[in-house]
Amino acid sequence: MQPGGQPNMQQIMEQAQKMQQQLMTAQQELAAAEVTGSAGGGLVTATVSGAGELKSLSIDPKAADPEDTETLADLVVAAVRDANRAAQQLQAEKMGPLAGALGGGGLGLPGM
Repeated sequence: MQPGGQPNMQQIMEQAQKMQQQLMTAQQELAAAEVTGSAGGGLVTATVSGAGELKSLSIDPKAADPEDTETLADLVVAAVRDANRAAQQLQAEKMGPLAGALGGGGLGLPGM
């Protein structure tokens, strides 16, 4: 600290750059990660990226009843929701510590 109890601006900037790099790394890891959700005991499986982008959808032929497309649609929605829940959990694990430091007064700078 400088005289008067003020933090050193260079130290603050270095800390901000370090946190920005950590944030970018976490975002890249999330984009590359994949999580899976399922419904109907595995009849429908959805895979999403850690950022929540739907990557693939697998439907067991047993779930494809032409007389009951409504149930199939419900299973697809449930599987995608399950995968997105897993992606949100992964995001919280990767970004939580950074978000707390950035938004929780870690730097005390606007926009950080």
